[in-house]
Amino acid sequence: MADKRDLVLLVPGANEEFVMRGILSRHRALNIRPLSWQCLRGQGDGGVRKYGASLLALRRDEFMHALMVLDHEGSGAERREAESLEADLDRQLQEYWQDRAKSIVIAPEVDVWMWGSDNALREVISWSKRVRIRTWAQEAGFKLNQDHKPERPKEALEAVLRTCGLPRSSATYEQIAKKVSLSRCTDPAFEKLRRQLQIWFAAN
Repeated sequence: MADKRDLVLLVPGANEEFVMRGILSRHRALNIRPLSWQCLRGQGDGGVRKYGASLLALRRDEFMHALMVLDHEGSGAERREAESLEADLDRQLQEYWQDRAKSIVIAPEVDVWMWGSDNALREVISWSKRVRIRTWAQEAGFKLNQDHKPERPKEALEAVLRTCGLPRSSATYEQIAKKVSLSRCTDPAFEKLRRQLQIWFAAN
């Protein structure tokens, strides 16, 4: 039997896949070794929540580790805390993978990772206004949370892209993920992702 590849990744759709492509391409910034990995797309956040563990179980003989990444918003379990949902999904994964798999539930959604740095976002979308992007978003009616990120990150990003004449595309997400600082990102879900990757795939 051929050697197992490092990682199988299950995501809800294209945007999450391209974000993860951008992130995993930066193994030095993550302080991990280069990976051999494959991405699978589930049927949206709800589909990943309901069937993700079973889908990944089918690949446990092909890969050393598995990651299930989904948004809290749109999962169908919004009334539960993201941490509670994640713990439940981890238990489902452990039935097949033991300690070789992890779920990451992003609250509210992956778009929040795109707000790590105004400078990275400015560069990718060619922001030409004098006002900072976050300031523009506030003036457009989007409230910022205690981490100075929009409480509605997807809608705020859509508005920013619209004013630049750009579509909300998976390619844009990948480009932002390749530029934003990974070492200074304080989003709890991203910190869990980075820590788990470092545990499994520590740089030599």
